[in-house]
Parts: sequence; C-alpha cells; structure tokens
Amino acid sequence: MVLSAADKGNVKTAWDKVGGQAGNYGAEALERMFLGFPTTKTYFPHFDMSHDSAQIKGHGKKVADALTVAVGHMDDLPSALSGLSDLHAYKLRVDPVNFKLLGHCLLVTLACHHPSDFTPAVHASLDKFLASVSTVLTSKYR
Repeated sequence: MVLSAADKGNVKTAWDKVGGQAGNYGAEALERMFLGFPTTKTYFPHFDMSHDSAQIKGHGKKVADALTVAVGHMDDLPSALSGLSDLHAYKLRVDPVNFKLLGHCLLVTLACHHPSDFTPAVHASLDKFLASVSTVLTSKYR
C-alpha cells in the first residue's frame, strides 16, 4: 500500500499530537484488543490482564515506540521494522490477524482521545499506515 504525501503528512501530524501519550494509548489499544478479541490473549499467558497492569503498560510502550520509529521511516518501513518482523515471524509466531486487530483498536483509541482531529482523511491515512505496518510485520511469514 502506497502512502501519498498527504497520507504521510496526516500520519506525522496525528502522531505528533499523540506526543507523550503514545505509550498510554498503546496500552489502552492493547487492553481494548484483549477485551474485544479475547483470543489475542493467548500470546500473553504470563500477563496480568487487569486494567492498568504494569505488563500491559510496558508492552503498550513497546508498541508505541515501534510505531514512532515507523512514523519516522515511512519511506522505508521494511528496513525500519525488520527486527520486529523477524521477532514476530520466527520467534513469537503471532497470528498475523492480530496486527490488524491491534491497528483497529489503536484507531478507535486515537479517535476517542482526539475526536476533533480524527477527520475522515486522517482516519484513512492512519488506516493505510497501520495496514502498511501490519504488512511489513507479516512479510516474513511467507
């Protein structure tokens, strides 16, 4: 999926507005995913799944940090996310559908926290970006 210049601008602007809340939003999106799609919890049997758990917050920060890297390297996502792609494909063997589910939950989280900024154009750009990230993360499964 090719991100246009407008998409890249929308993604960068939206992520800049997330700012220091990225880790919190990542944790909220994970919690939303675990609640809405309980089968995704199978990859985290050791996690405390209670609201505001330190483990979910910690993993939410990892997700947010990876997305921050991706936002900074939108022109070369495969190189920027190569290590994460290897980890998920060869070691963790996460079901690829989970990346799409987490992307959806992140979109919902961002829309809840930034409703006035979450225009249809921004929504579409973020959706394309997250789909691109998902594609890169699952590319080594083939």
